[in-house]
Amino acid sequence: MSKSVYVQRDISWLSFNARVLQEANDPSVPLKERIRFLGIFSNNLDEFFRIRVATLKRMTEFISKKEKLSVHFEESPTEVLNDILKIVLQQQNEFNRIWSNIQIELKRNGIFLKNEKQLTRDQKIFVTNFFEKEVRSNIIPLMIESLPELPYLRDKSIYLGVVMQKKNSAYKEKYALIEIPSKTIGRFISLPTGKSNEQHIILLEDIVRYNLPYIFSYFGYDNFEAHIFKVTKDAEIDLDNDISTSFVEKIQKGLKSRRKGKPVRFVYDKEMNSGLLNYLAKKLNLDKKSSVIPGGRIHNFKHFMDFPDVFPSQKKKSSPFTHPALKNAIRVTDVIDKKDVLLHFPYHSFSAIIDLLREAAIDPDVQSLKITAYRLATESKIINALINAARNGKKVEVMLELKARFDEEANLEWKSILEEEGIKVLIGVPNMKVHAKICVIKKRVGNRTIQYGFISTGNLNEKTANFYGDHCLLTSNRNIMADINRIFFYLENPILHSSALKECKTLLASPFQMRKSFTELIEKEVKEAKKGRPASITLKLNSLSDVKLIEQLYHASAQGVEVNIIIRGIYSIKKHPKKNEKHIYAVSIVDEFLEHARVVIFHNAGNIKVYISSADWMVRNLDHRIEAACPILDVELKNELIEIIKIQLDDSVKSRILDPELNNNYVSSQGKKRVRSQLATYNYLNKKLLSPIREISRN
Repeated sequence: MSKSVYVQRDISWLSFNARVLQEANDPSVPLKERIRFLGIFSNNLDEFFRIRVATLKRMTEFISKKEKLSVHFEESPTEVLNDILKIVLQQQNEFNRIWSNIQIELKRNGIFLKNEKQLTRDQKIFVTNFFEKEVRSNIIPLMIESLPELPYLRDKSIYLGVVMQKKNSAYKEKYALIEIPSKTIGRFISLPTGKSNEQHIILLEDIVRYNLPYIFSYFGYDNFEAHIFKVTKDAEIDLDNDISTSFVEKIQKGLKSRRKGKPVRFVYDKEMNSGLLNYLAKKLNLDKKSSVIPGGRIHNFKHFMDFPDVFPSQKKKSSPFTHPALKNAIRVTDVIDKKDVLLHFPYHSFSAIIDLLREAAIDPDVQSLKITAYRLATESKIINALINAARNGKKVEVMLELKARFDEEANLEWKSILEEEGIKVLIGVPNMKVHAKICVIKKRVGNRTIQYGFISTGNLNEKTANFYGDHCLLTSNRNIMADINRIFFYLENPILHSSALKECKTLLASPFQMRKSFTELIEKEVKEAKKGRPASITLKLNSLSDVKLIEQLYHASAQGVEVNIIIRGIYSIKKHPKKNEKHIYAVSIVDEFLEHARVVIFHNAGNIKVYISSADWMVRNLDHRIEAACPILDVELKNELIEIIKIQLDDSVKSRILDPELNNNYVSSQGKKRVRSQLATYNYLNKKLLSPIREISRN
């Protein structure tokens, strides 16, 4: 099949980030949220350059060195890089336009972002004193021209590039760098105004700018230019093949190497002195055509996700609520011993997970607890519960994925903490990531062994559970627990127990079962459609880029299978339907919460199959990770999840059509009820009553 029927994954991802930018541009979105979306856009783009652009640049370098080798690469990485740069520059211009409009809105609300040249007399005194007390001891100016090499520049920091001159001297300009200590002090500082109806804020770098004559007073300079820039570096960790080095040591070594990664992007204030710009580009060995990106006065907009709460009082957000089945229960354990409970975050409170683990920690009948961990909260209540369980004599085992990108260092620290408490820590499988979110708790009551736990689509992180949309099944189903035990059996010794994953009977585990099972289920829908019977496939995923499964979806659609898709990010389907061929309906929802759940639904000849999963339909998830997809077996819960997906497919406020042209047009609400799915889902779940099942259909 021609490659032209797929959207290149990185171009598709940029289209997703454009949807984030749309939210920042939407005047119906509260002002603080619009600023937060600018921060999310910026943070997303940073990670995109650290990982994907860095990978494409590595491919380009490898191809140039190994031209004579027959090696499979993504199609023309150089061409993709050129396309990326064009799109990024267009999006940067749109970003700047939106930010300019938002600043106008801020002023209308009495909120002023002031720079060092706009200060009142009292504010100048405040800024001088603040610098002396809080900032001066946290900065070390570097006179870079006197150094043989440019100092190490941190990937996530912002720098002030300073150009100094003496007005009455013919000597050339001098250059200096100052790292802005935003992590230590914070980026936003409130200024005194003397007016009760106004809020004035200054950025930390502008406080430094104001104090430049004081910082460099002993050099005798009296003319200063200063502009912000930041460097984004290759964040891939290279693990060497030294068999004498432990895996933990390899991760530690890789983290050190990451800090010295090659720069892949240099973003700067377009007003920067040209001499300083050229000097920095040369010292950093930057390709000015593909790596140097001009921007506005402000960079590292990710900090704007935490913009000060200086806005007029707005309608209070709805808080997560306790699941109805757990509301009056003394113990979560007692409820799931009798029936399955399906939690939907962030609508339901994450405290049910914490409570379940805390109960296990103090239950005298509990013997063991096994759990996987990928990305944990900084102050993790999950970890606290596990430590308490170990202290209470329970056998605790934690699969801690050390290769979780950007969480490697944190997970190394958690490993040490857990092991100090006598907890057994598993650290992964060679050449794979463990991405499944599973837990099994075992207790002995008399002569009976009872097992219960959960399987989730999202991370066990109580912080992100407040704004990530995920599903978590609490269950004591024997078949599900048996399969979770099989997964842990494999993780405990992947070589000795290599067949354990293949023996799962209820869960679909990757890399051995999931692709094969989903392939067979798609084929079954095709057979039903050919017989003229109802046939449909509904997918909700973060990303869909696996070519083999996309080809199957193309084929299924061509044979009359109704295909409905909800995708947050990467969506590589591009093919236009032929005449009389079913159209694949695909949308993306970007709203207040991050849509993170994976749900797969097959009509299955009327016996509907519904799975929740940790896996996207990407090669890495299906072939190179330990993942799990769990069927929802309880009819009531199955209907509940189908209804939630139906609500999302009905979204006519925050839903965008995913088309081959990547237009990101909003779904039209003309002639139909306006549905904002996240609000509608909250209201649906809050009613505590299940509506009759509605068949997922566009007819």
